[in-house]
Parts: sequence; C-alpha cells; structure tokens
Amino acid sequence: MRVAGIVAALALAAVAAAQVAGQANSGYQTEQQRKGVAGGLADPARDERQKPGELIRAMGLQAGMTVADVGTGIGYMLPFLSRRVGAEGRVIAEDIFDDFLASAKQRAGNLKLANVTFVKGTETDPKLPEGEVDIVLALDVYHHFDYPEKMLAAIHRSLKPGGKLVVVEYYKRQEAMPEGRALTHIRLDMPDVIKEIEANHFHLIAEQEHIPDSQYLLILRKN
Repeated sequence: MRVAGIVAALALAAVAAAQVAGQANSGYQTEQQRKGVAGGLADPARDERQKPGELIRAMGLQAGMTVADVGTGIGYMLPFLSRRVGAEGRVIAEDIFDDFLASAKQRAGNLKLANVTFVKGTETDPKLPEGEVDIVLALDVYHHFDYPEKMLAAIHRSLKPGGKLVVVEYYKRQEAMPEGRALTHIRLDMPDVIKEIEANHFHLIAEQEHIPDSQYLLILRKN
C-alpha cells in the first residue's frame, strides 16, 4: 500500500507539473505560425478594439514607474507604456520567442522608445528583475502560461511590495473569440482565473469588462 501510495503521489505530481496550455500554444510552434500571428497583432484596427489608452488608465500606471509587458509579442503595447512612464520610468518587454523579441526591438527602435529594455524569458520564468517592478501587464497571454503557478511565483518575486499584476484575458465563451475558439483555446473562465491567481499570493482589487462579451480586466495586488 505504501508503494502504491508513493506511485499515486508521483502520478499526481506529474499531472500538476504538466503543460496546461497546449491548445492555446499549438499555433505558436514554428516561426511561420508566429509570423501569421504577428500580422493580427500589428493590425492598425487593433487600437479601436483593444483600447490601449483606457487600459493604461485602468492600470494606474504613472510617470516614473517600472512596468513589465510579459509576452510582449511584437511590442504592441510598448509605445503606450513608454509614453505613460516617461523618461524617468522604465518598460521591460519580455517574450520567450527570439523572433517576437526582434520585432518588438525593431518597433521600439523605429519609435525611439529609449526607456524600453528587453528580456528573454522561459515557459516558467519571465526573468524580470527581483523586487523592481511596479506593475506587470499580461495582455492576452495568461491563457498561454503552460506553468501558471511557476510563472505567478516569478512575477510575484519581481514586484515591489504592494506591486500589481494586471491581466487582460478572454472569457471562456462562444462569442469571446471568432469561430467559438475561446471554448477550446481558453483554459479557465474569469472566476477560476481569479481563484488560481489568488491561490498564488495575490488578491483581487479590481475587475471590469474590457471588451464587451470578449475580454475582461483584472488588477491583483501582491500579498
């Protein structure tokens, strides 16, 4: 019985440690796939849909702060974040893919965003500087976290005391993404996302709809 119990415990541990975002990440496996994704991320019509100005205000981002854009992709949010924190502030753009980071660097260079630095993270750690970040933004990326507990632990370490994690995520609903993809693409709906993050040493301080029937915004403070 004792051996069986150990085997069962190891099996459970293996399940807990397994990658959980396989469906969401299936379209990011090759550079060609990511080029296709990048086209949508760079769509000029995205501003009207994504409402970056409203997002910046809702985040509470102020001049002089350090903000990290986890999963920056092609760097869509970088000009908005850069202008908001100003010359005395700092923007850290993180991604796990070299090609996305190269595109983000080119965007920042073209726009002369002098306060932006770049970090290559991993599936378990965005490699942000410990205890230096005021706000971490996870825009459309939480459902891509293969190891959410490890990522949340690393984000927690990077935040200053009282620092905030801002999550913009899709509802797990038929209408949230085209062709009903949210039902398979999104792992958890909002109540369970909140529970998962709060179980990892954060507490919810604000929640609102960001894009009607599509996306919501959560602001959670580090415990």
